[in-house]
Amino acid sequence: MERFAFVIHPLSAKKDVARKYPFVKVLPESWVEWGMKHKSPMEVSHITGIRSTTGVEAEGWLVGCPLSPNLIMTMPVEEVYEKIAGAIRIAQQRGAKIVGLGALTSVVGDAGVTISQMVDIPVTTGNSYTIATAVEGALQGAGLLGIDPNQVRVAVVGATGSIGKTCAHLLADKCAEIKLIGRSVDKLEGLAAELSAKNNTAASVTTDVEEGIRDADIVVTVSSAVDAIIEPGFIKPGAVVCDVARPRDVGESVRRERDDVLIIDGGVIDVPGEVNFNFNFGFPPKTAYACMSETMILALEGRYENYTLGREVSVDQVTEINGLATKHGFKLAGFRSFERAVSEEQIGQIRKNAGRG
Repeated sequence: MERFAFVIHPLSAKKDVARKYPFVKVLPESWVEWGMKHKSPMEVSHITGIRSTTGVEAEGWLVGCPLSPNLIMTMPVEEVYEKIAGAIRIAQQRGAKIVGLGALTSVVGDAGVTISQMVDIPVTTGNSYTIATAVEGALQGAGLLGIDPNQVRVAVVGATGSIGKTCAHLLADKCAEIKLIGRSVDKLEGLAAELSAKNNTAASVTTDVEEGIRDADIVVTVSSAVDAIIEPGFIKPGAVVCDVARPRDVGESVRRERDDVLIIDGGVIDVPGEVNFNFNFGFPPKTAYACMSETMILALEGRYENYTLGREVSVDQVTEINGLATKHGFKLAGFRSFERAVSEEQIGQIRKNAGRG
């Protein structure tokens, strides 16, 4: 039996904490966050039933790091590191042999490098498989909406981050144009030069999200923003937006107001076996985030090593983990949007609303 663990944290200070402690609904958010700062990490659930198509089995644990996105981004980084390391130590005590970092625990500071040095167990951010499935899902969605693959225009929001940069490399040879969006013009221009040297695709840059995505047929958004940065008026009719970021880059208002665009959650994966997470994180049974799935894949493969760490994720890493995912029976679990399944009928209606028949 192979063993792993995955660190999670509340994406909403009040909403997620209230699942376990309903009384916090009536408290000011600042009070809830104060309580989080003083609470220790804890085991959340025991995961059972994972079985690879090769016959290998695994079990795991979800371990909670009691910090909201706001606290992770504003507290001294050393304090955040220690809280995450505390969660990992709990996982190790339970018997885990590798630990994945979920949501903002994977991007804080140096993206897992220092944390891996603070603990005696391998760590991965899961970003390699997240990238693989984000690109696959975005391209599949574009095909279903009738977007011409030879004329497709792509935008990557958060293009110079660890996920965004590699997404850009993987998408650059599959599109006619690519727009890179981020906060540093120098870094964006450096990436554009890399892409232009390797592909014939026209690459341009901007620091303005609205300007960057307004003409894009495919948008992959992977920023580390605490709040939503994509609004309803930013998106072209008939576009596909793959939102890999957690917390989300795409605001709820987009879901309510735009019935002519396909918003998909990045990296929703079908996990092999009769898996039971014993915890409701908003997905159907037997499915998980891609970052969590990378941890499971490495455990099933017996690859107990630091895998995806830091700000650089190579195309080779993405290709390798995607191959291992196929070997063990992991695959995209259709499309989901704001934690809800997207049916073929809904995709057909989006296509119709966008004037694509």
